[in-house]
Amino acid sequence: MTHTTTTTTFLSPVTHGDSHDAGSITRVPGIEVGHFTDPRRPTGCTVILAREGAVGGVDVRGAAPGTRETDLLDPSNLVEKVHGIMLAGGSSWGLDAAGGAVRWLEEHGIGFDVVVGRLPLVPGAVLFDLLVGDMRIRPDAAAGYAACEAASRADPAEGNVGAGTGAAVGKIFGIQNAMKGGIGTASITVGGVTVGALIACNALGDVVDPDTAQVIAGARTDDGKQLRDTRRALLRGELPKPLLAGTNTTIGVIATDATITKAQAHRLAVTAHDGLARSINPVHTMSDGDTLFALGTGVSGQNPGMMVLSTMAAEVTAIATARAVRAARSITTAQGLYLPSAQDLG
Repeated sequence: MTHTTTTTTFLSPVTHGDSHDAGSITRVPGIEVGHFTDPRRPTGCTVILAREGAVGGVDVRGAAPGTRETDLLDPSNLVEKVHGIMLAGGSSWGLDAAGGAVRWLEEHGIGFDVVVGRLPLVPGAVLFDLLVGDMRIRPDAAAGYAACEAASRADPAEGNVGAGTGAAVGKIFGIQNAMKGGIGTASITVGGVTVGALIACNALGDVVDPDTAQVIAGARTDDGKQLRDTRRALLRGELPKPLLAGTNTTIGVIATDATITKAQAHRLAVTAHDGLARSINPVHTMSDGDTLFALGTGVSGQNPGMMVLSTMAAEVTAIATARAVRAARSITTAQGLYLPSAQDLG
């Protein structure tokens, strides 16, 4: 990795310590998470590992996605299981981080048996965080390798870490009126089956509480002191700033220990987007590349049915998205960009 000096400042992320335990994606047996956080910009990447392999699916809803190896997850295609998912900042450059995960997995003897060796399969997606700090600093293969080295079954840190390090939300009226995004996680267990989600939220729109529909973080008023409420602002005729396509995006992974098919994994990814729609407004825009992956480890040996699993997937996605901004901390970059957190305006 090329090292460049910068004076970006930001506060440390939070870990699970809330009075209410929302769980995490690592509560799903067979799933590990590791972050790499680069404070020089800031940016980073997050890997979700399934060492024993997991049935995979994906659904891309945003119109400006940046992805890797999503075609192999199509239910009609050959490969059944993958060994990890890489989420990264850095826009298209960040796709390089998955290569580091592939190298780490190969070194540990993990991958698809191709007779002459093992081929690790690591699909991925990136978000655009290049407006936050020095865009020449972005996750690369070394960052992805480091994220794997840090992976564990512990509840992952949330907020300004990994793929959420440089995330911002509410950019419709300009990045100068936006707020800090981040990464969040949650899980639910019903009848002995667990579904968890990990979401890196860099949305163009506002993030809202999925239970109350109140805006948590997003576009601010011109004086920077209050939430603008993007949905209502647009409906009353306020014009958005000119937008560069693909400069946003919410990406994430939904995992379960249920026994599911590849087609069911795809359907879980589809229904998980309902959770994004409950917690982001507007969502799936022409300037977002919203992409959700689904993984099934099968460790529980059970399948409660797609109605239950889909409901759980949408719920944990909505909760994790809201947690991503609630856990975030304000930052001020060396270039003078200030992104307050939800706590600052709360």
